[in-house]
Amino acid sequence: MRIGCPKEIKNHEYRVGLTPASVREFTSRGHEVLVQTGAGAGVGFDDAHYTAAGASIAKDAAEVFAKADMIVKVKEPQPVECAMLREGQILYTYLHLAPDPEQTAALVKSGAVCIAYETITGPGGGLPLLAPMSEVAGRMSIQAGAAHLEKSKGGMGVLLGGVPGVEPAHVLIIGAGVVGTHAMQMAVGMGARVTVLDKNVDRLRHLDLIYGNRIKTLYSTAQALEEKVLESDLVIGGVLIPGAAAPKLVTKSMVRCMKKGAVMVDVAIDQGGCFETSHATTHAEPTFVVDGVVHYCVANMPGAVARTSTFALNNATIGHGVALAELGWKAALKANPYLKEGLNVALGKVTYEAVARDLGYTYVNADTLL
Repeated sequence: MRIGCPKEIKNHEYRVGLTPASVREFTSRGHEVLVQTGAGAGVGFDDAHYTAAGASIAKDAAEVFAKADMIVKVKEPQPVECAMLREGQILYTYLHLAPDPEQTAALVKSGAVCIAYETITGPGGGLPLLAPMSEVAGRMSIQAGAAHLEKSKGGMGVLLGGVPGVEPAHVLIIGAGVVGTHAMQMAVGMGARVTVLDKNVDRLRHLDLIYGNRIKTLYSTAQALEEKVLESDLVIGGVLIPGAAAPKLVTKSMVRCMKKGAVMVDVAIDQGGCFETSHATTHAEPTFVVDGVVHYCVANMPGAVARTSTFALNNATIGHGVALAELGWKAALKANPYLKEGLNVALGKVTYEAVARDLGYTYVNADTLL
């Protein structure tokens, strides 16, 4: 199979779909790899690193899309990239389709076979290809939140960890999954007062056993959520429903009553966001203010630490990528039910139920295409 890796073109996206080490995993098995010139420059890989691993270098994205049987990316394809996809071509990347009807329509029209990292499951449960980026984003959410609590960034002028004799900031983390857990680790480490909300009591019990009185855990009810949002200096939204649009947990009326200069970081923005006042932003202009509350809603947070993120992502994605190259998409998905969960759109059909439901498409079970 010929695998193509184009350069990412989303705003301030420096990650790359394949490292030279990942290229070697393909070429050592007899597959061809075509990498767009400069694709790895943002993380310190020049074209010579890729040719040393056995790849060929393409002059532009059009060449990559025209020649490759499978496209390996990081972020969802932009409109110009969707237009280059063709019927039967494999697209292997993050998609986040539920809040993005335009991209979904373009992928359906293309006839490509679109496999989303974020809905591939694992034998132990969870979302193993989403997890490394959730770990990065969870940790970054506290860094970003702490920075934007500074007065010069529009915040109230509070130091996250305080100083002796001055109370630290109160951080509310909504969701105790991968994002929430890593945000909590950073917030605790920086000395903040931390409250974690979740509906999974077993998960809260586990965190309580580890962190004891360094955190406060609360079962998430509408009342508890509202009370804590209004008390908090920094709110982290880390709620995820796999493949579906995120629930709008923090309402406009809550935001209106929050402390002026408080900061909200919506890590769920890739799936539409879990704050009613959220809309996606970029690293170039990461924040906006609603009712005196700073909103940080960057849709590709891990792109800011592109080198760390690229290695972590490739560690998670290369195994399934090799399987797709070795077997072809139909045989690979038949052989691995966890990988089959990643199929979101194929041959003009929407094959992921949550996406079909949220966007009004007829759901087609992936098995009917295999």
